Amino acid sequence: MKVLGISGSLRKGSYNTLALRAAQKLVPQGISMEIADISQVPMYNDDVQTAGVPEAVQALREQVRLADAVLLVTPEYNFSIPGVLKNTLDWLSRPPQPPFEGKPVAIMGASPGVVGTARVQYHLRQVLVFMNTFTLNKPEVFINLAATKFNEQGELTDEATRKIIGELLLSLQKLKQRIV
Repeated sequence: MKVLGISGSLRKGSYNTLALRAAQKLVPQGISMEIADISQVPMYNDDVQTAGVPEAVQALREQVRLADAVLLVTPEYNFSIPGVLKNTLDWLSRPPQPPFEGKPVAIMGASPGVVGTARVQYHLRQVLVFMNTFTLNKPEVFINLAATKFNEQGELTDEATRKIIGELLLSLQKLKQRIV
């Protein structure tokens, strides 16, 4: 199974990008993961789309289309979805043939706070309902107090977090098998 990982943060040293890289290293047998770059996706504008979908969006659409499943890893900004991630999803939700349609999707997030991205994940689930994805329900992965879970080299050192990320990936694999 091919999984495409997308971080909802552009920040260098983002805990979410670190968590995504950790997930890439933790993939169980039978799963491979590629990480997408959303930094070049322009702000959504229907006039731009009408004139021609930008190259960065086309490339990302193709990556999503070719993936068997998607892992979204996102911070929480103001109790909700970061603009860069929402903008990316807005581009990818547009016809023709929206690439998320019917795609298995898992969500996780990391935060320096104690809530660990719970609020953003529920908002993201609402967006994914509109996009007609098969969003994985459990396990929910809320990486709280993220600064304590990564070392100075950016490696995930918290064993409980490593374990639940592995469980999330196995559950995503099972979801994909169920909907084939």
